[in-house]
Amino acid sequence: MVARSPSRAVAVYCAASLGKQKAFQAAALSLGYALSVENRPLVYGGGNTGIMGVVSGAVSKAKGKVTGIIPYAIFAAGGEKDKGNGRATVHTVSEVLDDTQREEIETIVVNSMHERKVEMARRVGAFVGLPGGFGTFEEMLEVITWNQLNIHNKREAFPFAGLVSALTSAAFPLLVVYEIAVVLLNVLSYYNPLRELIKNGIREGFINPRNEHLVIFVDGPADHSEHETFDWGKAALEAIDSWQYDKSQILPFHWNKDEDSSDLTHVKAEMNGTPPMLHALKATNGWLKKVWHVRVRSRV
Repeated sequence: MVARSPSRAVAVYCAASLGKQKAFQAAALSLGYALSVENRPLVYGGGNTGIMGVVSGAVSKAKGKVTGIIPYAIFAAGGEKDKGNGRATVHTVSEVLDDTQREEIETIVVNSMHERKVEMARRVGAFVGLPGGFGTFEEMLEVITWNQLNIHNKREAFPFAGLVSALTSAAFPLLVVYEIAVVLLNVLSYYNPLRELIKNGIREGFINPRNEHLVIFVDGPADHSEHETFDWGKAALEAIDSWQYDKSQILPFHWNKDEDSSDLTHVKAEMNGTPPMLHALKATNGWLKKVWHVRVRSRV
């Protein structure tokens, strides 16, 4: 079963640098305040500098929940460093980055960059990208790819003991797969080159046309002079809420042995003579038995 993720938390990928345009910082402020007002927790990379610092500071200042996830190596080195050559051009930046407010931010230290991504992904129901550099590009493209390959789609168990017992003579949960929206805030058309790259990939046969919907570009006003005052936060949340996950072509891969993480609504053929839903139920039972076995062994 496929559905929209029930999690209200949002992962935001962005730069540890401020950038040269005031509109980039204003968009981060707008997004941070919107998340807080709508009671949507922020999950981000844990940095205090640049756009990272602006968006997390905005959420914290408005009494919202903030969780920063940072690799140990970066944490031990004193946190994220400014990798660009931008200059602060807006007074509100210094007002938002308040040390007292930052004490309320939950910080989780993990072992590696990959663990950081996994921890962020498993906590949220949507991803939003603000302007950034190589790290932001890589993170956004990876979560788009994860959606396409069905890797990080959320899975949650719902008990249907009677139905399951009737089908398999064993009671265990039915897994529901949750799709996750990916939104890019195209402030000052910053992400236009990426959008054109995606379109070119479709033209040249490397990207399925349906998968253009795996990422939503929020463009803002046609007049760039209005981007500093545009409500990017409201636009981002509207894009998340309106995202139609079923328009994309998700690949039905089974990424873990004995665990069906595929989109069962797209499976038409029977597997080894077993109806797809029953196959998924039996696969889930096998997965639960494996988990239980590991837990029991760990207690011995």
